[in-house]
Amino acid sequence: MTPGWRDLLNRDLAARFALLCLGIWLNAADTLVTVTIMPSVAREIGGYQYFGWSVAAYLLGSILAGACAGKLSIRFGLRRATALAGVIYAVGCAMSALAPDFLIFVAGRLVQGLGAGAIVSLCYVAITAMFPEALWPRVYGAIAGVWGAATLLGPLCGGLFAQAGFWRGAFWFFVVQAVIFVAAVMALVPRGPGTTEQGRIPGRQLALLTLGVALIAAAGVVPGGLVALLCAALGAVAMAAMLWVNQRSPDRLLPYAAGDLTQATGLGLAVIFLCEAATVGFSVYGPTFIQVLHGADPLLSGYVIGSIAAGWTAMSFAVAGLAPRHEGLAIRTGVVIIAAGVAWGAFEMVRGGLVGITLSMVLLGAGFGICWAFLAKRVIGSAPPEEQALASAAVPTTQLIGGATGAAAAGALANALGFAHGVTPASGLAHGLPLFYAFLPLALLGLAAGWRLGRA
Repeated sequence: MTPGWRDLLNRDLAARFALLCLGIWLNAADTLVTVTIMPSVAREIGGYQYFGWSVAAYLLGSILAGACAGKLSIRFGLRRATALAGVIYAVGCAMSALAPDFLIFVAGRLVQGLGAGAIVSLCYVAITAMFPEALWPRVYGAIAGVWGAATLLGPLCGGLFAQAGFWRGAFWFFVVQAVIFVAAVMALVPRGPGTTEQGRIPGRQLALLTLGVALIAAAGVVPGGLVALLCAALGAVAMAAMLWVNQRSPDRLLPYAAGDLTQATGLGLAVIFLCEAATVGFSVYGPTFIQVLHGADPLLSGYVIGSIAAGWTAMSFAVAGLAPRHEGLAIRTGVVIIAAGVAWGAFEMVRGGLVGITLSMVLLGAGFGICWAFLAKRVIGSAPPEEQALASAAVPTTQLIGGATGAAAAGALANALGFAHGVTPASGLAHGLPLFYAFLPLALLGLAAGWRLGRA
C-alpha cells in the first residue's frame, strides 16, 4: 500500500515535516518579500546605485553556501550544520534590519544568502535522513507547495510592512522565524551527517564567479565610462575563466560539458543561464517602476512581479504529464514564450499599464513553467553517469549564477542610464525602455540555444 499524507502527518513525523517546510519557506519567501520592499528601503537609506547588488549578493551567497553545505554536514553533522545555517541567516536578516546605509544592507543580504542557501541544501539532505524512503515523493511534493505558497504570501508580507512604513519589520519577522527554526533543528534533527558526499569545495571556480559578479556590479558605480566598460569586460572574462578552470579541475562546480554548446548538457545550462539573466531585471527594478510610473502601492507591485512565479507554477503542473515525444516541442515553446514575455514586459513596464504588465509577467513565468522540467531532464540525462548527480545540482546553481549576473548587470546599466539616485516619472519614461530591452538579446540567445536543444 502506497503511504499517504496521513503517514507523513503522524505524531512521529509531523514536527519534522513542519521544520522542513519552515526551512524551505525562509528561502522561498525571501526574494519576493525583499523585491516588494526595495523601493521603500532605497527611499529611507538611499543606495539606488546599488539596487542590483542586493539581489546579486543574496544569490551569490546562496551559490557559495550551496556548494559548501554538503561538506559542512560531513564535518559538523547534519544537526549542527543546519543550526549554524539558521544562525547565519538570522544574523543576515538582523544586519539588513539594522542597516544605516545601503552598503551595510547589501552585506546583510550576502549573509542572508549564505544562510538561506545552506538551509535549502541541508533541508534536502535532511529528507533522506529524517523520512522513510516511501514518503520521499510526498515530501518533495510538499516542498513544491511551499514554493507556491510563497508566491502568494511573500508579496503580502513585504507589502504590509512597506505600506506600514516599517520595512525593517519584515527582516525582524524573518529573524524570529530563523530563531524558531534553529531551536526546532536542535530538538528534531538527528546528530548524524545524513550524507556521504566527498570531495573538496570547488574554491577556484567560486572565487572566479564571485570576482566576475563583483566586477560586473562595480561597472555601475566606478567613475568614468572607460573604467566601467573595463570592469564589465573583466567580469565577463572572469566568468569565462570559471568555465575554463571548471573543465580542468577534479573538483567541479558544474558538469564538464558546461559551456560546450555542442552537447545537450551545455546547451541546456546555457538556456537556463541566459533566460534567468534576461529576466531577473524585472524582479530588481519592476516594483520601483510599477510604483513610480503606474501609481501602485507596494503590496500590489509585489503581487504583479509575483505573477511570474504564479505563471511558472501553473504551467509546471499543466505540462507535468506531457509525453516524452513532446519534450522537445515543450522546450522550444517555452523559450519562445520567455523571449516574447521579455519583449512585451519591457514595453508594458514603461509605456503600458498594470493589466498589461501583469499579463506579460504571467506569460514570462509560463514560459519557464513549460520548458523547465524538460530542460533539467535533458541536462541531467545527457550527462555521463558519473556526472549525473553533479548535473542535477548544476540546474539550480546555473539559475542562481544567471540571476546574480543579470542582477549585477541590471544595476550597472540602470546607473549608466541615470537611475543612480532613484526613478522619477520623467526619467522612467525617458530611459526605462533601454533598461529592460537591453536584456532582450540574452533572451534571444536563450531562444536560439533552446531551439537547438529541442531538436536534439
